[in-house]
Amino acid sequence: MPVRRRMNVYFETGLLNEVSLLAARRKVSKSAVVEMAVQPFLTGDDSGQREAALIRRLDHLSRQMEGMDEDLSILGETLALYVRAWMNARLPMPPEAQEAAKARGQERYERFLTVLLRNLATRDRFLKERSRDIIILREKNRDAELARNAYSDRKDD
Repeated sequence: MPVRRRMNVYFETGLLNEVSLLAARRKVSKSAVVEMAVQPFLTGDDSGQREAALIRRLDHLSRQMEGMDEDLSILGETLALYVRAWMNARLPMPPEAQEAAKARGQERYERFLTVLLRNLATRDRFLKERSRDIIILREKNRDAELARNAYSDRKDD
């Protein structure tokens, strides 16, 4: 049996109560509970628990990504159908103008696809552009605020 030496430590009341409850549930001493908690911390021996927790988290993230992938596919298909319908929408018109309107709708849709494919190929996405615009606008506002504050500080002197 290993030699044990006494050590006095101080715990917050709530933590000490939790240690006491756990010791009572497991029918061990409070020292044994603290020793079980400290040992893996010092030796890094809790890798199995960490790995299990990481695997559970990765599984959860994987399921979330699968759901998001399906949602994104549905959204993309919905948008494509909407754009096609919108560009091919025809108001009541005389029969002789319908062919020209249909051709214009097809031309618009082809232009839309060309721009879309170009943006996807260059990774220059609309939302990314808007994010950059927002960042630039915030920086300009911050700079303007700093300039106003500097001006008011000089004015007060």
